[in-house]
Amino acid sequence: MRIAVIGLGYVGLPLAVALSRHHEVTGFDVNAGRIEELRAGLDRTGEVESARLRDAKMTLTAKPSEMEGCDVFIVTVPTPVDSANRPDLSLVLAACATVGAVLSKGAVVVFESTVYPGVTEDLCGPALEKASGLACGRDFFLGYSPERINPGDRTHTLEKIVKVVAGQTPEVAQKLAEVYGSVSEAGVFLAKDIRTAEAAKVIENAQRDINIAFINEVAQIFQKLGLSVFDVLDAARTKWNFLDFRPGLVGGHCIGVDPFYLAHCAQEVGHHPEVILAGRRINDRMGTFVAERIAALLGEDGAGHKEILVLGLTFKENVPDLRNSKVADVVNGLRLYGHRVTVHDPLADPQEAAALYRIEVAPRLPEGQRFDCVVGAVAHDEYRALDAESLAALVKPGGLVADIKGLWRKLALPPSLRRWEL
Repeated sequence: MRIAVIGLGYVGLPLAVALSRHHEVTGFDVNAGRIEELRAGLDRTGEVESARLRDAKMTLTAKPSEMEGCDVFIVTVPTPVDSANRPDLSLVLAACATVGAVLSKGAVVVFESTVYPGVTEDLCGPALEKASGLACGRDFFLGYSPERINPGDRTHTLEKIVKVVAGQTPEVAQKLAEVYGSVSEAGVFLAKDIRTAEAAKVIENAQRDINIAFINEVAQIFQKLGLSVFDVLDAARTKWNFLDFRPGLVGGHCIGVDPFYLAHCAQEVGHHPEVILAGRRINDRMGTFVAERIAALLGEDGAGHKEILVLGLTFKENVPDLRNSKVADVVNGLRLYGHRVTVHDPLADPQEAAALYRIEVAPRLPEGQRFDCVVGAVAHDEYRALDAESLAALVKPGGLVADIKGLWRKLALPPSLRRWEL
């Protein structure tokens, strides 16, 4: 079967590589520079190893014409929100225009991008019809299979995740089950219909967002009580049915975005989504809360502006993705208090950090320099590996170790250093 994968990021590239073991695959991306890097065996997202990428038997292209004649088109482009947190479907609709221009009769177009129920059939179908001149449901067909890639996760990989699929007709659904079944060891689940599959995806991340929001809110309460939420969680998780969520900065292109798609959908049908939006407000403010707490602790000695080292800038541990990173809120919040902040991240692209946040990323950990405060913001392996001596060497006597992620809870630091954690 000839398959085209549109969008070669965290989701599309691993999928294209996996499918290429069983089918004739064309991987398409509008970024010609990305295509050249992939051809050279470089995946800057870190999801596919160079050897595996070079061995993959597939066509990589930025030319839409090279997708002509494909039987299945799988769209994996991002679905962000705009400045008002409204769904931004421009990339999906642009992909529809690209696919529509090369669409032939009998083809199936599958969307993996996170959307709200109705987008695939009500918006993408007409967009494909307009671009192709073909009739949806007669000349070509639609499908939906929500992506479940967890960036940086080497356990829950594409092949080990149950793949939900839905088709415009039972025959299309079965065809997609065979396509995805060829690469999914965990199996395929046939959803009732496309809208059901869209809804399942959008609540997966919204549920996680709400659970983290609860832990973040109780962390703020416990701060006022002089308790560490990590100590409380150590005790609470001994109960067999306790849901083990951790506090932190909720960013990225999924959990920090998808709830707004569900909220938008709810508002469109006249329902005010109180819990969903409350969770978003709590998590979106968490970076500011952390900055306020650290600034308050640094101000206790009344000695003016401080030198602060923030370790980590990407939105989660062990990935280079900087999109929607809430560490930037911590950095900017500390700067608003007049503190001088140095940022280090071994995985972040310095040019991207400067473009997105106007933050300069230090190329290496400072040597011979001590700071008034060191902030553990992202749980990269490099930071987890710091021992007590290495960490203490970064902090001035009497300085503060602010451990947002609970990285160094077990380290026996010198008594001269102060410690703070959520």
